[in-house]
Formats: sequence, C-alpha cells, structure tokens
Amino acid sequence: MGLDTPMKKPHDRLAEMLDQDMAEVNALIRQRMASKHAPRIPEVTAHLVDAGGKRLRPLLTLASARLCGYEGPFHVHLAATVEFIHTATLLHDDVVDESKQRRGRPTANLLWDNKSSVLVGDYLFARAFQLMVEPGNLRVLNILSNAAATIAEGEVLQLTAAQDLKTTEEIYLQVVRGKTAALFSAATEVGGVIADVDEGLIQALYTYGDALGIAFQIADDLLDYQGDSKTTGKNVGDDFRERKLTLPLIKAIAAASKDERAFWKRTVEKGDQRDGDLDHALDLLNRHGALAATRDDALEWAETAKIAMRALPASDLREVLIELADFVVARLY
Repeated sequence: MGLDTPMKKPHDRLAEMLDQDMAEVNALIRQRMASKHAPRIPEVTAHLVDAGGKRLRPLLTLASARLCGYEGPFHVHLAATVEFIHTATLLHDDVVDESKQRRGRPTANLLWDNKSSVLVGDYLFARAFQLMVEPGNLRVLNILSNAAATIAEGEVLQLTAAQDLKTTEEIYLQVVRGKTAALFSAATEVGGVIADVDEGLIQALYTYGDALGIAFQIADDLLDYQGDSKTTGKNVGDDFRERKLTLPLIKAIAAASKDERAFWKRTVEKGDQRDGDLDHALDLLNRHGALAATRDDALEWAETAKIAMRALPASDLREVLIELADFVVARLY
C-alpha cells in the first residue's frame, strides 16, 4: 500500500492521509488572509505561506480530531487558527532575530520592512482569534489563547535567559515550551476537545504534543553542535556564535571548572569570541558528556510522546503519529 512506503517521511504520509482536510484548511487560510483595505497583508502572508514548510501543526490538529472520530467541520477552523498563530510568530521572530532568510527565501522583514512584518503578524493573530471563536467552544478558546500567551512569554524569557550563565535546564524547558511545544500541545489537545472525547484521551493528546515539541526543539539544538550543515541548513556552532544558551551549553556550564566557567563567561555572556573558541567549546561539550546527555533527553521526550499516543484508539493515523515521534530524533543517530 502506497502510504506504507518506507521512503516517505511520517509528516508526508500524514499529509497524504489528511489531504482532503488539508485542502479545506488551505482554502480557509487563503480566504481569511485576504484584506480589502490593505493589499500588503495578503502579499506578506502569501510570501510566508507559499514558501512551503511542512504545515505540521495544522496536520496535528486534523489528525487528533480524526483519531477521536470527529465528523464536524470545525477541525478545519482550528487547524487554520494554529497555522495563523504559527505564521504570526514567524513574522515577529524574524524581526526580533533580525533574520535574513527563512526556508531558503528572503524574510518578509527584508523584502518589505520591520513595520510591515510586525503589523501583518498582528493582523494574523487577530484573524486567528476570529477563527478560534467560530466553533463556539469556550475550552478551545481557552487552550489556544493560552498557547498564544505562552509563546509570547517564552520569547520574552528567552531575551533575558539567552546569555545568562545562571540559566537552568528548568528555564530552558520553559523557553522551549514557549517557542515550540505550546503550539504543538494546543494543536493536538483541541482536536480531542472539539471531538468531545474522554478526558483521559484529551490529556494523552496534550502530552503527546508537548513531548513531541520538546523532543523536536532539543534535537534541533543538539544538531547545531553535531549536525551536517547540508542537512540542517545551519553551520555547526551557529548557536554558540550567536551566544544562545541551549541545553548542551547549559549542561556543560553546570559541570564547568572555574577556568571553564571563565571561558563561557567571556564567549557567551560578554560575546568576546576568538579564533579556536568554537573548537574549545566543542571539546568541553564532549569532555563533560553534554552532547550525549542532551541526546538522551531528546530520546526520552520522544518516548514520552509515543507512550501517550498509544492511549489513543489503534489506527493507521495513530501509527504514523508514533513514527513521527521517532522521526524527530532519528536525525540524532
């Protein structure tokens, strides 16, 4: 059977299984990103939406609703909501990070300007809130509006935590929940809520999305130090050069001697980086087992996601979601 071809990645198989639903989501996104009075809004939005991307978050909403036997129309609205929130945060992130490229194309803030990116992001947030109201379900509204607040909170926390050597694993996890996991868990949880299933299943969907998002981000942060730049699209050590305190560094700093701590203070806190510093940083990460420990954490979160998903009714869809949890950490082997 075509869907079971091992060559296909789990998110591609998910997209095939849900192609009808996804076509409706895409049509709704196009309809709602239109603006009668400000043509720049659809121009900027289309630049980002048309750039491709896996559309993983809306797929998670559609999959969760279908897994729970939902037959109504509103999973489409919620999937579009999730994608609008995601797109709005990307527009804002690129301004904050002064990014020049996303998905291999120039960012909106580079093609237009920062003001356009921020204001169009605001417009998409407003559209997201209009969409999430339409199912008439207060709990759905609560979950998605909380996710939007958590994302913003995580971004602000990252500003203060990124170069502070006192940043702990607990704070890192809070940032990751904001950056990535909050929208993953909201995307899966609302699928169960709209289907009005048993509370245990809704909790399992939440746990799956949360753990999948955390595993995904930890894997991403680890690959910055040991990935292949052809596959990751990033140069090894970009996070170090940008002085971002991600999990591998946090673990190495926690185990650092006085001299090593002075090195981290100079390179990360003060930003005084010299030739050979990246090699020394990589040596310290390996010496303290920080990369191996980070990999173990990512695998553990992926396992948590798989266990949670097994609480859902058995189906092809469930198996692909379980495989997805394996896939996000498969790049670490």
